[in-house]
Amino acid sequence: MHLMPLRPILITPSILSADLAHLQDEVSTIEKHADWLQVDVMDGHFVPNLSFGAPVVQCLQTSLPLDIHLMVTNPADRIDEFLVLGVKNITFHAEAVQGTADRRDLIRRIHQGKATAGIALNPETPVAAIDDALHELDLVLILSVHPGYSGQAFLPDALEKVRSLRSRLPDLMIQMDGGITVENAGLCIEAGADNLVAASAVFGAPDRAKAIAELRGTHNE
Repeated sequence: MHLMPLRPILITPSILSADLAHLQDEVSTIEKHADWLQVDVMDGHFVPNLSFGAPVVQCLQTSLPLDIHLMVTNPADRIDEFLVLGVKNITFHAEAVQGTADRRDLIRRIHQGKATAGIALNPETPVAAIDDALHELDLVLILSVHPGYSGQAFLPDALEKVRSLRSRLPDLMIQMDGGITVENAGLCIEAGADNLVAASAVFGAPDRAKAIAELRGTHNE
């Protein structure tokens, strides 16, 4: 158990570590325990890996709000295919959309599609890189690994970025993704994160309900 902040802590399992041959069954094991469900969309260009697209989301039956993390070079060309499916949130990368006007236009389009909008920052990208869009965002995703593959080791330098961002914007949702485990979740929450994405820490656990509770810091309360 770790010290809980006043903000509610959301746990967002990523299907990247689920058994894809039994994806629907995998999602059913976390349905009553998780808060959001993340779908990592990779194009083989922005990151070296390939993953899911809108057809997978369309076939997925879940009551969990869907969080789309676009690790793609052309997010402006990809958002509509997810907006029509009624997703909760779409996050694109600061490194993929660098112009202020382009960022604001993309955020506006996401909002018009009735979803919340987030920007993700790779480990080497400072928070200052998105100062032009911060006050229009619903969420900032701090990557604590280099994007593209599940199971990487957590990069603790990401915690300082979270602290800096939280001190500037107390009400902003700050999501962390990459190497999140029961052992470091408390550090993430104490730094100011209120939405933790976990892949192998959830789908690799024999008891997913317990894993989610431990990540949230509520197990055995």
